Amino acid sequence: MDDQQLKAAIEALLFIAGSPLPADRLKGIFEEVPAERIESLLQALKTEYEARGAGIMLTEVAGGWQLGTCAEHASWVRKFKSVKVSTRLSRPALETLAIIAYKQPVTRPEIEAIRGVNIGGIVRNLMERRLVKIVGKRDVPGKPLLYGTTTEFLQYFGLKDLASLPTLKEFQELEAGEDALVEQAEEGAAAAGSGAPEQDEPVVATEAAQQG
Repeated sequence: MDDQQLKAAIEALLFIAGSPLPADRLKGIFEEVPAERIESLLQALKTEYEARGAGIMLTEVAGGWQLGTCAEHASWVRKFKSVKVSTRLSRPALETLAIIAYKQPVTRPEIEAIRGVNIGGIVRNLMERRLVKIVGKRDVPGKPLLYGTTTEFLQYFGLKDLASLPTLKEFQELEAGEDALVEQAEEGAAAAGSGAPEQDEPVVATEAAQQG
């Protein structure tokens, strides 16, 4: 199989996957193809979409590769999918999610110590939305549960891994333009591929999240 044929086959698999497809999974399918060649063709496919200004793009997210629509077309995608504003996360939920994302694994008392309020209902809501999960228990009296973010969190926000999270310093520098940042990130999230769960606004670090 030449490069063009293999690239077309990879593209077909990405199209039907519906969720990030790891390069290792592709290697398992194309058994005789070296991993380096698969990675090279993924990068070539990504470059091709960008070069021709396509309406879709290929991104490395949540430990895999996924096809999605470009952010500049988010308004049309949102209109097509009829996303309602009422489904957005509340500001307290965003603050709680930011704390979990940056301090994970973290316990509920630790989160509440930063926010200064009870967050039991908020954490349950975030878990229902598959943005947060229980990752273990703290080895202290009472064995409090530890919370962390999920693969769906990475997928929805278009992050390759947790190391891709903007630093708190970057959030501080952008704090004055927070509304614009939210809108921009929301468009990127709305443009994610069909395999991404329909969640809400992106994480925006606030003063509560920065206290730790």
